[in-house]
Amino acid sequence: MVNGELENALSMHPCYNEDAHKRYARMHLPVAPKCNIQCNYCNRKYDCSNESRPGVTSELLSPAEALEKVSVVLERIPELKVIAIAGPGDPLANEETFETIRMIHECFPEMTLCLSTNGLALPENSERLYELGVRFVTVTLNSADAKISSKIYSKVTWKGKGYDGEEGSEILLRNQLAGIRSCVGLGMLVKINIVLIPGINDHHIPELVRKAEEMGVYIVNILPMIPVEGTVFEDMRAPTPEERKRITDICSGNVKMMRHCRQCRADAIGLLDNDRSQEFVKTKSCGSGCGPMYLTEREKGDSIRIAIASDNGTSVNRGFGNASRFITYSYNGDFERSDDVTIGKGESVYGKPHEEHIRNILEKLSDFDIVIVKEIGPRPMSELSASGKKVIVTSGTVEEALDSVRTV
Repeated sequence: MVNGELENALSMHPCYNEDAHKRYARMHLPVAPKCNIQCNYCNRKYDCSNESRPGVTSELLSPAEALEKVSVVLERIPELKVIAIAGPGDPLANEETFETIRMIHECFPEMTLCLSTNGLALPENSERLYELGVRFVTVTLNSADAKISSKIYSKVTWKGKGYDGEEGSEILLRNQLAGIRSCVGLGMLVKINIVLIPGINDHHIPELVRKAEEMGVYIVNILPMIPVEGTVFEDMRAPTPEERKRITDICSGNVKMMRHCRQCRADAIGLLDNDRSQEFVKTKSCGSGCGPMYLTEREKGDSIRIAIASDNGTSVNRGFGNASRFITYSYNGDFERSDDVTIGKGESVYGKPHEEHIRNILEKLSDFDIVIVKEIGPRPMSELSASGKKVIVTSGTVEEALDSVRTV
């Protein structure tokens, strides 16, 4: 049974609700590079090409950078309703996932939180995810038979030890099924992704879908295996659209079947049919240099005021709450250095004195449009974003920071 709050979120989730995918946007935050299994079809490539498949991203973000990026994307894509973590590794193998979710939920409580996982670490983390506000979980479950799974996975790392063959597949399958049941029992909506691999698991998929239905899975997505260079399956053929449709039709019953999947990148942004992730890339790994971090649209003649947390004047070397000064610039075609903003030292790092110290900094920076810091907590980040300011989290040089906000 879907309650009212969850039903409202479902109505705007483009992956769980086909009617929503042309109206509402999602954003994947690539904060999870580590993975605890090795799939024979997966090569987690970090690049800046136009390649679109799971595991690909143009950049990796820290939790603070992810929070900042959500604020920026919301300004330009107001249709954004879902924030998801889908890699490029497995989210549950990365503690950064949980910190990112916590910060997003605190700063943007109106956003629907979603996560995709292979399920190996799901049983021990399902309640933690629920407590952090996650209500939508996707599990990639390619088989309910360890013999079949052993042909799909070459390694499973569990409790600090590596397993292969059927032994590793049995551990993975046991945890996947337990994790799915736990999520369903908590009241989450679970989607199962099944990678269709001709000659490996195609004959087994109807049985697998029946198993998913018995466990209370909300929706099932059968997606085609993509042969990727550098993987065990690189020379295998991909299934045809007709093959995928035939198996999806066979499996259609009481459980919903997803037919509009786009096999999104780990940094996908926008509508499912219009990935705009490259508009928001901070750095490019292609070696050809970096463009502006985020473009700021201003009326001609207006100046942008920038405050940078820097004690030495050459690098962004202080966090928002521990900076002794902010060096400042105005920009209107050229950067012009302005008077520094001096910050008194805080008396404490917690409690009312700390709150007053943060409030003092916020007031002193109230006339600035962009704040650049080495790190920042969720509360000042939320207040700065709510007041329409951009926050950039970086540890680079002042020159690099200024170049990242150049208006074009």
